[in-house]
Amino acid sequence: MTSSAQPAPAAGPVVGLDLGGTKIAAALLAADGTVLARHSRPTPAQEGAAAVLDALAAAAAEVDPTHGASVLGIAAAGVIDPRTGMVTSATDSIRGWAGTPLGVGLANRTGYAVACDNDVRATAGPELAALNARTAGHGSLLFAAIGTGVGGAVAADGRMLHGSAGIAGHLGHVPSPEAAGLPCTCGATGHLEVIASGPGIAAHYARLTGAPVDRLETVAARAAEGDAHAVTAITTGAAAAGHVLGGLANAFGPDRVVIGGGVPRIGALYADALRAAFAAELMGPLRGLVPQAPLLGHDAAVLGAASLTTTLPLHHPGALR
Repeated sequence: MTSSAQPAPAAGPVVGLDLGGTKIAAALLAADGTVLARHSRPTPAQEGAAAVLDALAAAAAEVDPTHGASVLGIAAAGVIDPRTGMVTSATDSIRGWAGTPLGVGLANRTGYAVACDNDVRATAGPELAALNARTAGHGSLLFAAIGTGVGGAVAADGRMLHGSAGIAGHLGHVPSPEAAGLPCTCGATGHLEVIASGPGIAAHYARLTGAPVDRLETVAARAAEGDAHAVTAITTGAAAAGHVLGGLANAFGPDRVVIGGGVPRIGALYADALRAAFAAELMGPLRGLVPQAPLLGHDAAVLGAASLTTTLPLHHPGALR
């Protein structure tokens, strides 16, 4: 059971937390978004959910030692249902994370009222806010984060979509012809993530050459040197992402499409292939829509996490005691 209420804008500072599989980032933010303090620490991902919640609480205490804030927003890995505050599904990158009462569990450890959401949706929140400012609150957004995995967020007519159990926006688990027959981390086969993510591109290169590579950057360096298999691996992954995103654009009709994450930063070879595939899918009214880079830099996740406290239900201490 959870304890929640609709939020009101915070009058004072807000704690923002970003939980990934390897790192926790924390910040204390003023009401205008100014970062007042920062802290980071490793995620104890293999020590279990309780240890992760304890580490999150400790990170919050580092940036707000006097407890000047009353609310905390967290952007977390996994499928997060912001209404219940539960982690409804997760990979094994954080052991035992699925089923964790994130909202109330963190509220009980910190004393803050807590808002929580999936990390990619939280990161997309400031993008939607900026778009809504230009569209009188009616912006539609398609946001993809392509890195170690493929995540995403979808907003329609000014509102972020969460869906059943908080699963809306998991773009990496849309079927992709380029990934046909390849096993996905979710247990299915043929999903976009296994061909378009950084590890997916590296794995495709290994299939083409019979020689494993340590990381995506190695494939990118070989492509720059003219390695045809490296070029194929990168452009196949990029085109797969472009085709899926173009099809989704037809379904949702976004005003803006944003592509973030580490993979797009490998260069023009990737970006050009993705944009060409995306454009090839678009229906007439959307022609001219071009994927863009995110507006914000490395603070996007903690800023987005903090802003959750003004848009999502708040989970209060005491419900699990």
